[in-house]
Amino acid sequence: MQDRWKTSNSEIALVHINGILMDSSEVVRQLSKYRRDSKIKAIILRIDSPGGAVAPAQEIYYEINKIKDSQKIVYASLGSVAASGGYYIACAADYILANPGTLTGSIGVIMAFSNIEELAKKIGLRPAVIKSGVFKDTGSPLRPMQSKERELLQNVVNDVHQQFVQAVTLGRNLPEDRVKQFADGRVMTGKQAFEFKLIDEFGGLEKTIETVGKKIGIVGYPSVVEEKVAVPFMDWLMQSIVSKNLRQSLVPASIPLLQYIWLP
Repeated sequence: MQDRWKTSNSEIALVHINGILMDSSEVVRQLSKYRRDSKIKAIILRIDSPGGAVAPAQEIYYEINKIKDSQKIVYASLGSVAASGGYYIACAADYILANPGTLTGSIGVIMAFSNIEELAKKIGLRPAVIKSGVFKDTGSPLRPMQSKERELLQNVVNDVHQQFVQAVTLGRNLPEDRVKQFADGRVMTGKQAFEFKLIDEFGGLEKTIETVGKKIGIVGYPSVVEEKVAVPFMDWLMQSIVSKNLRQSLVPASIPLLQYIWLP
């Protein structure tokens, strides 16, 4: 019996998208490789991610569309969590399967800042800022945010949120007004997502593989190829630390990020 993970004649490729999305390069590399491989007829995305930075999710989304343009099909299998940026990626697929208890949705954008002005005063820190424009130090942790700055950042968040809404509208073939009714950041179960038409069918990874196999005309259980990517120890360690408390990803760093992310 052939090993469905190692056969060189595989027609279905499996790509895993796990954890908080901060870099898309590895996923995009795999997708691009399978797009150019004539033996691969379909690609399954196994998504277990609460999302992350906006740009990586969008880069993966665009690569999925390139795969579809090449006449290959893409199915998404949602695991325990496929929310916010995780769902942004999924909505580009031709077909989405999830479990009734999968946590998904969370169509929204967040940008977080901290204010340490009082702490700075206690330690005697007095910043001196020289800037080229009134908004250049927007979000500085050493002073209160001004109303015009908050309005500026809100407009940025609203613009990126609208991009998310448009992606779902296009990917799921839903009216934009309908998508906006639940595009308020709410997380939902797979069962609720099915009712909103955000997924197509219930099922796990095995059912997804079987469904894709039938779709492309494979008789019997299809063979699947996937890369076994070695994770560097430090990356594994940092991911383990972050996964214990996803709220840590909201702690503003020196460069606040626009994020498609769900935080419990």
